[in-house]
Amino acid sequence: MSRFENKRKTNFFKAIKALPSLEDETNNLTIRCKFNFSYFDSSQGAGQKFSDWTHKQLCELLGKIKEYTAKPLDYWRNQRVGKGGLKIHEIYGGFPTKSDFVRPKHVPHQAQWGRFRLGWKRRLVGFTIPTELHKTPHKKTGEFFDKNTFYVVFLDRDHKFFLTEKN
Repeated sequence: MSRFENKRKTNFFKAIKALPSLEDETNNLTIRCKFNFSYFDSSQGAGQKFSDWTHKQLCELLGKIKEYTAKPLDYWRNQRVGKGGLKIHEIYGGFPTKSDFVRPKHVPHQAQWGRFRLGWKRRLVGFTIPTELHKTPHKKTGEFFDKNTFYVVFLDRDHKFFLTEKN
């Protein structure tokens, strides 16, 4: 080692090289799904505010979101749970005709409505963009649409979004 070498600088760069990089071949950040709450609507009687859920329910919700963000949305569309083998993530397309919720006016008409099963009757309801818009730039912002984002609109503790005869 030269007497003019900076040990702190050398150790700093060694430490950085030991960390994972976004450019690593094994890095899957770009395919992990995202949850966006900017369209969240707690004004409807069928849904809830975050403050309506118990501490335990909120912790379970955050645990599920953490779990779901490790994989792409397409992965969760193919995963099944429960006795009936229902999908964890289901896309219905349009807003359901049998629902205790009303379609919010602030949600884009192209929304592909769906839900995530959280357990028991609890659902996280929202939408994705149509697949054909994926990677296309927005006319004004120039930013790209992403089919791997789930826009949360409702907390549905009691399975009131997509009513079935069992409800």
